[in-house]
Amino acid sequence: MRVVIAEDNVLLSSGLELLLESQGIEVAAITDDAPGFMAAVDTHRPDVTIVDVRLPPTFRDEGIRAALRARRDRPGLPVLVLSQYVEQEYAGRLLSDTRGGIGYLLKDRVSRIAEFTDALRRVAAGGTAMDPEVIAQLLAVRSDPVDALTPREREVLALMAEGHDNATIAQQLFITDNAVHKHIGSVFLKLGLSVGDSGHRRVRAVLAYLRRHGGIEPSPC
Repeated sequence: MRVVIAEDNVLLSSGLELLLESQGIEVAAITDDAPGFMAAVDTHRPDVTIVDVRLPPTFRDEGIRAALRARRDRPGLPVLVLSQYVEQEYAGRLLSDTRGGIGYLLKDRVSRIAEFTDALRRVAAGGTAMDPEVIAQLLAVRSDPVDALTPREREVLALMAEGHDNATIAQQLFITDNAVHKHIGSVFLKLGLSVGDSGHRRVRAVLAYLRRHGGIEPSPC
């Protein structure tokens, strides 16, 4: 697996490089700005990219805008966004692309090596990896339908949005696969989704709900 990293913090980018290479993952390039990232993607055609939200020169949204632009130019390019904070607007725009291969983690998640590498591999394979705090804040934008969910259904929805499959959800919640299936069906029903629409199970319920209520708008990039 080949990775391109866009991160201006030298200590963090060097740490990421050491971490990934220790796991047998090739770091093809490290850039510290959006133009360098775009050029590296064109040159190295990575299997997955890691992008900081805020890059020079303004340190506002250059990184995630570059990620969105890269996915427009190369549909389905796997992107794992790292951020110190939850940028709701851009997290929503990234999540609105239902082709998969997306992730959004807070930077303190990088210290948990097993979780981080698992998330990166999942994104590279076309899956999703969402930090629970990102999901919580996006859901808080429009929370009325979620109020109808039971506590267990909310737990299942949160784990789905994080990128876990039914078997993993069952293990984490100590319930049966059949129980997970029933909870997911109930979540879909309460959020106005078709039970038969498997789509991207990990985020479909969250995305459909946010789009329905205007919480996610298509990216202008």
